[in-house]
Amino acid sequence: MDTINKNNIGLDIEKSKKVAENLNDLLSNYQLFYMNLRGFHWNIKGKKFFELHLKFEELYNDALLKVDEIAERVLTLSETPFHSFKKYLDTTEIKSAENVTDGEVAVSKILEALNILLAKERTILNMASEANDEGTVALMSDYIVQQEKLIWMLSSYLD
Repeated sequence: MDTINKNNIGLDIEKSKKVAENLNDLLSNYQLFYMNLRGFHWNIKGKKFFELHLKFEELYNDALLKVDEIAERVLTLSETPFHSFKKYLDTTEIKSAENVTDGEVAVSKILEALNILLAKERTILNMASEANDEGTVALMSDYIVQQEKLIWMLSSYLD
């Protein structure tokens, strides 16, 4: 076995580096997604307040867990996870949502963000598969299945 070009878990260093770069991009997007969800939770108003307040809390708790999982996966691949707001803001595609009080607007923004995350996760899934990185493949597969269902449910909420 050629260990010269392998990282600590036996994967090709260059391929793992590319996967980790994409995971860091995903991490940045999740951090903005998390902050937006907190804002929606705090600022939501209207007749659906109780329902949405609880749902947004559920979603931001889930996003926070994913932030940690993604960062730890980057570390597992022998790279360094992004860990500054400047880096997050420099690399995120998800935009900051401020002062959103309307439930339908918040859900629409969540759907936009989920579609960004889903596209990134699918890219990482393919890249990780080509790198024989089953750990990242499994993580992305889990996220994709969960988010496809969430997109369906939130879309149904808006119909």
